[in-house]
Amino acid sequence: MKAWRVALIALSFLLLSGCLVTFKDPLPAHDAAPDALLGRWSSKNAWGEPLNLQITRDGEHRYKAVSYPKAKPGQRDEYVFTVARHGNRWYLSAPLPDKLGGHFFLAGFELENEFDEKHELVVYNLDLDQIRQAINQHALQGSPTETVEGAGALVDSPMDQVFAYLDDPANADVFVEAVRYQRAGK
Repeated sequence: MKAWRVALIALSFLLLSGCLVTFKDPLPAHDAAPDALLGRWSSKNAWGEPLNLQITRDGEHRYKAVSYPKAKPGQRDEYVFTVARHGNRWYLSAPLPDKLGGHFFLAGFELENEFDEKHELVVYNLDLDQIRQAINQHALQGSPTETVEGAGALVDSPMDQVFAYLDDPANADVFVEAVRYQRAGK
């Protein structure tokens, strides 16, 4: 779980308490991330320990996030991800290891205050209970899953249907703030 916890903070890709929403399909790699996403970020993990995050390009429309505790810079986790802008939101998607179902994670993100000194990266997870409810009401297609991290849901709806659900203002509460990073010093 230790490596997964670091991955959780690295991209804030997982839901709190070990619950996980996964998707059969990744985001297509045809959107470029905003330039402001690239660079060094800092935050604190769930135990209050300083954490560093470095986001760089990893090919055309692919990005790499490297996360490591400030006290242990050799203890690094790397994840490659894609981004998409849909409606007023930015999304990111990354493959998950087999022990977590081997599908894809989807999260939302915002760059706040990008024109002043308090530049922040805010990452949002999807609320598992809300997604389960959407599956039960047939707004999305999917099924329950179990991983070594706990209960989850696998969404197998086409991404157009997923975005239609996420873009609906009635579903705005499906997003839960997971972590807030501040721009690290240059």
